[in-house]
Amino acid sequence: MKKTYKLVDLDCANCARKMQDAISKLDGVNDATVSFMTQKLTIDADDARFDDIMRDVVRCIRRVEPDCEVVL
Repeated sequence: MKKTYKLVDLDCANCARKMQDAISKLDGVNDATVSFMTQKLTIDADDARFDDIMRDVVRCIRRVEPDCEVVL
C-alpha cells in the first residue's frame, strides 16, 4: 500500500534525509521518500502490517526531529 502524509515542523533537508534512511530500513517498508520542500512523507509498505509500520515510522521521525509531526 502506498500513502502520502503531510509533515508539520520539518526544519531541515538533512533531517528529512536522516528520516528517509531510517524509515527505509524498517521491516515491511518497500520504499519511503521524505521531501523537505513539500513537507511530505510518501511510504510504500506491507498492506497487512501497515498500521504497525506507521507506528514505527512515527517513532523514527520523532527520534530524528522531536518537534516534527505526521498528520495521519
